[in-house]
Amino acid sequence: MQGSANLNIMLKAARKAGRSLVKDFREVENLQVSMKGAGDFVSKADIAAEAIIKEELMGARPTYGWLAEEGGEEPGQDPTRRWIVDPLDGTTNFLHGLPHWAISIALEHKGQIVSGVIYDPAKDEMFYAEKGAGAWMNDSNRLRVSGRHRMIEAIFATGIPFAGKKTLPATLQDLARIMPECAGVRRWGSAALDLAYVASGRYDGFWERELNIWDIAAGTLIVAEAGGMVGAIRDGHEPLQDGDIVTANGALFEKFSELVRARGV
Repeated sequence: MQGSANLNIMLKAARKAGRSLVKDFREVENLQVSMKGAGDFVSKADIAAEAIIKEELMGARPTYGWLAEEGGEEPGQDPTRRWIVDPLDGTTNFLHGLPHWAISIALEHKGQIVSGVIYDPAKDEMFYAEKGAGAWMNDSNRLRVSGRHRMIEAIFATGIPFAGKKTLPATLQDLARIMPECAGVRRWGSAALDLAYVASGRYDGFWERELNIWDIAAGTLIVAEAGGMVGAIRDGHEPLQDGDIVTANGALFEKFSELVRARGV
């Protein structure tokens, strides 16, 4: 896919930060880690990756706004455009030596996500999309959501809330309703990659609560451009604003979202 100038900047930033993270991942046992919250860690590698991405993105587009997990929000001279960045989605996996984590970069224009990149450096898989131009992996693999239409054949992904998360009871009830209806549920610890895997047909759907905009901004666009459907769990909510999301291919979305929304919280 021949991307825009902005997309090429995003791809370059993701790869550069990915090289830094891979280097640190090889020495994960030596990383100094500080506690940021219950079950939520931030490492030197995380902060360094964000700095690399910020230097690349803001160096190329200094008037854009900035929102990132570690560095917070900075308004830009251009109020219509904003970078939304998670430099390391799957930090707990990273710190435990599990090779399943990603960089997520999105570009927002007038409140809409117009470009998205999710990069898995451990597997060298780059998922990306621009609004209206489809979704892709690496240089030439066009992404499409799965064609499965029976729940019993489908695999879904979610995040199981950890210590301090208030939505654990709701998620356990979700699992009790969904697992008897499908071929399996996976919890791999990276919402960004969960969405990328829905877009590529590896998963048939995904749902989760208590997410942040930087977890899912890029992924929602990639799923939509791959032909998937994206919605909120609660009525009146928007995934990017409210942090609850349900997504699946078109054939399964109605039944799957009905099961997820039955609890309603």
